[in-house]
Amino acid sequence: VQLQASGGGLVQAGDSLRLSCVASGYTNSGFTSAWFRQAPGKEREFVAGVFRNEGRTYYADSVKGRFTISRNRDKKTVDLQMNSLKAEDTAIYYCAASNTVIWSARATPNAYGYWGQGTLVTVSS
Repeated sequence: VQLQASGGGLVQAGDSLRLSCVASGYTNSGFTSAWFRQAPGKEREFVAGVFRNEGRTYYADSVKGRFTISRNRDKKTVDLQMNSLKAEDTAIYYCAASNTVIWSARATPNAYGYWGQGTLVTVSS
């Protein structure tokens, strides 16, 4: 499985940005897809995810109401719509996937075995 993230850039606080992650090499549709981010000097943290075939979405408290994750199975893409961006959203954003993660571990980076290369989002205040 290969993941390719794109869509990052430099925006001002309050602006919107849409990230996209394209997957290839999938052999089944039972994957959980998620976005994580890592700011300079900080640990990688969970942002948003969509769970297995159920399609249940889940978000970090810090982005609830501002970010929306969506999945297109036909195109094998997972997008992250980010609205009302804040300076503290500045980070490298990574898409991730797993066909083994369980619900209780859905926000844990180590539960995901496939990662994209990351795309930088910079929000100026």
